[in-house]
Amino acid sequence: MFRHDHDAPNERFEAALSHLFAQYREALPDPEPSPDFTPRLWQKIEARQSTNRQVKWLARGFVTAAAAVSLLIGVFLALPQNHVSLFYTTTYLEILAADQGPDDPADVEMVRVEQAVHEPSR
Repeated sequence: MFRHDHDAPNERFEAALSHLFAQYREALPDPEPSPDFTPRLWQKIEARQSTNRQVKWLARGFVTAAAAVSLLIGVFLALPQNHVSLFYTTTYLEILAADQGPDDPADVEMVRVEQAVHEPSR
């Protein structure tokens, strides 16, 4: 077979790559599994799961507390307001309008007195 000139750079590249992989294997050898490899692995897994359970428990607690506070606020806002809070939230004219209606007995008496004064005696 004929050997082409472009094969030489590929062989050099492959040799350099093989040398690089060999250095990598020497620098980071495969760990030998020890007899306690599996138990340690399970301990790490359970530790992470324990942390996840705590976070889930805490999140559920916050959600429950937020729902309870929302329910209490809703009940508080649904209850009728007492007169003290109305006193501080209404204007003076609104209080007067609510206090005296159009058929106030005092106004009726005044009209009767005026009519009696202006009517001729019979």
